[in-house]
Amino acid sequence: MAMLISAACALQGCSSSDQPVRPNITGVAHAAFFTKDLDNTRAYFKEFLGYDEPIVMPDKKGGIAFTVIKINDRQFVELFPEREVGGKRMYHFAVETDDAEAMRLYLKSKGCEVPEETPVGRTGNRNYFVKDPNGNICEIVQYMPDGRTVEDYGAHMPESRIATRMSHVGIMTPDLDAAMSFYVDILGFKEVWRGGPDPAKVKWVHLQIPEGTETVELMLYEEEPSHEKLGSMNHICLEVSDLDKAGDILNSRVMPAGNPELTPIKTGINRKRQINGYTIDATRVEIMEDHTVDGSVAPSSTGVPMKYCPKQ
Repeated sequence: MAMLISAACALQGCSSSDQPVRPNITGVAHAAFFTKDLDNTRAYFKEFLGYDEPIVMPDKKGGIAFTVIKINDRQFVELFPEREVGGKRMYHFAVETDDAEAMRLYLKSKGCEVPEETPVGRTGNRNYFVKDPNGNICEIVQYMPDGRTVEDYGAHMPESRIATRMSHVGIMTPDLDAAMSFYVDILGFKEVWRGGPDPAKVKWVHLQIPEGTETVELMLYEEEPSHEKLGSMNHICLEVSDLDKAGDILNSRVMPAGNPELTPIKTGINRKRQINGYTIDATRVEIMEDHTVDGSVAPSSTGVPMKYCPKQ
């Protein structure tokens, strides 16, 4: 378990040549979700989506603290029993760095609240939490040689996996400018696309990992979201090369009871075909092709970004 850091980061200027340098951020490492029915959600990922579960971490009472679903050697989904009935389902998401301690010192130099030292979590990796200015928890993780991630390298990746890569994670973002101050100005992410169903408004902003290929999708909104909307915004995307084949495979499998049916195949605003599935908690699992339908890249929106302003 990572250490929770409660305060949001604030951007500060740096002029001294001896300021810490940001280490590499190489990928989206995992997304973690709370669930009201752990057994059902485990079955959804294991029996329906076809993934293995290499880690089941016990709690102090003899139950399960959390489980780890393996997408590939560097990407995972973590599942936690819910702590608040009807609460927000996304717990946090994680990015991988090649030096967690150097990242801690770098973030501290930028005014971010970080732990006094870089801890080692229960899976043997170095990790800690920071909060972005919108309150989303971003975990910093460094896979260690003696950690479970590296020990299991090459294992727990069955042929039944519906996809072998998590291309992005989506996080609800009420204030785009605040998010950009953290992810772009501090962490070095690069904006690669923005879009939405209304040409006059921007609903989605894609930020690419600095030294990697995955993206974080900032999900913008204007109105207080319902529980279902929260589950749709806070999501993961599994990438496939052939959506028809993936759909046929999923339709041949038995979905755990209580989960919504898969949506029909559709082409998104980004010109990529997709299917959406939902866990029993209404958490969205987007399954998307890795190419556009016509080979051309969808143009970025020039609309005005949505912004949530709470009613007084």
